[in-house]
Amino acid sequence: MKLFGFNRNITVAGFVSFFMDISSEMIYPLVPLFLANSLGVSKSAIGLIEGIAESTASILKVFSGWLSDRIGSRKWLMALGYGISTLSRPFVALATGWQQVLGSRFIDRFGKGVRTAPRDAIIAESADRAYLGRAFGFHRAMDTLGAAVGPALAFFFLGIFSNDYRAIFWLSMVPGIIAVVLIIFFISEKKNVKATEGLIDQTPADPARPKLTRKHFDWRFRFFVAIAALFALGNSSDVFLILRAEQTGIPTTMIPIVYLFFNLVYSLSSIPAGMAADRFGRKRVILSGFLLFAFLYYGFAVAGSAMTIWVLFGSYGLFMGLTEGIQKAFLATIIPADFKATAFGIYNMVIGLAMFPASLIGGWLWDHVSPAATFYFGAFTAGLASVLFVIFMAMAGKTTLEKV
Repeated sequence: MKLFGFNRNITVAGFVSFFMDISSEMIYPLVPLFLANSLGVSKSAIGLIEGIAESTASILKVFSGWLSDRIGSRKWLMALGYGISTLSRPFVALATGWQQVLGSRFIDRFGKGVRTAPRDAIIAESADRAYLGRAFGFHRAMDTLGAAVGPALAFFFLGIFSNDYRAIFWLSMVPGIIAVVLIIFFISEKKNVKATEGLIDQTPADPARPKLTRKHFDWRFRFFVAIAALFALGNSSDVFLILRAEQTGIPTTMIPIVYLFFNLVYSLSSIPAGMAADRFGRKRVILSGFLLFAFLYYGFAVAGSAMTIWVLFGSYGLFMGLTEGIQKAFLATIIPADFKATAFGIYNMVIGLAMFPASLIGGWLWDHVSPAATFYFGAFTAGLASVLFVIFMAMAGKTTLEKV
């Protein structure tokens, strides 16, 4: 059975992410404002909260992926992860200090660490090689459409509940529960998954349970993950983009709408970007995204008006469409067939770990140098990652003429 031209697992995984991101993004653009305005937390502390939440929980991603490959199960680890994230909402709704907010963010990211690798493996196993970019692009589009709906609902409920953040935090549980129900009843579990036809580096399924070791992955995987980690080091939490928007004169009540605009562009660009990557080469699209990010963060550094912020947020959505799903689609072509979830787990873990120093550096630069310094640093690391990725393309051979 196919919906929207995709295998049912891909379609349902897209709707799962749609509802979960509604839940997450009803909260996410409000949390930094809640911390700064209601609890009086400094920008450095906000960076610390985001760094700990993202990075510490990210360690789980590699173990979740390895466990998924080892036991041959994707669905129930995925359901567990989404369920844990949903249960984090009451902690922030009841928070009276930054410690409780940190706890909520950690539990939420803990759940993300459990679910991400098994979910990505399900998508990779359910898609034909020729349409990997499109499949991951569809998933990112649905994920981000939910991320657009979430801030819109937050904006709507802010008016109804007279800027009561806590009421919105409670309501965000509802779409999270829907996401878990969809997984339980509509995702099809595949036991002892064989290699997806046509993937590079596929080998016969090993009857022995996979061990967690780096020897299964060649230099392409290691080099690509290192480049992605360097890029992530300058890609500090999006809370700094939100704080920058407020600093340049965007009213607090309009922040969810700015974030909605970003996510709409992200969602609308994800599928076309995936199709372009399948047709013209995923590496080219990834390189374009890195370069665009460098220019965007420079723009955030020098931005001085609300109109500029709107343009930058829209362009940032385009960057996300060009990179987020495409990087995973490219990754799926350079990993062993029997270690998909493990590889996705390693990739997501390394990126998540890099976000800890990224957010700490971003907060420290904001407080001790200038808000612009946070974004200058990100522009520099993105530029350096672009150079290394060009070297990677040259080493991989066939460079611009190759369609990965």
